[in-house]
Amino acid sequence: MLSKEKIEYFAKKLEDEKKQLEEELGHIGKKNPDIPGDWEVSSDDFNFDSADKSDLADSFEDLGNRIAIEDALEEKLIYVNEALQRLKKKAYGVCLICKKPIQEKRLEAYPAAKHCIEHAKNNQ
Repeated sequence: MLSKEKIEYFAKKLEDEKKQLEEELGHIGKKNPDIPGDWEVSSDDFNFDSADKSDLADSFEDLGNRIAIEDALEEKLIYVNEALQRLKKKAYGVCLICKKPIQEKRLEAYPAAKHCIEHAKNNQ
């Protein structure tokens, strides 16, 4: 079981990570007002009439890259938010499968972990 100090340490670490992820997401998109917790990629203003084909192709490629980055960041943010919820419910640091404490080294490396090392290997 984690000490109160360790819980506070990981809470701060998760809050810092959440802030960083939201900042990074803010550079490539904006919050979706219709779906809480969802982000949308800001796309270039595609001007189909005046753009040449190579510029348009570059814009579509850039949009595809931004979408991939947004998806990865949003997924990390979901995991961080879930970990913060487990902190509030006093269930942080406990494997969701076996209910045993998650190793501190694992939490240090990945504070949003929801499984011990053994079960993380089986749930990939």
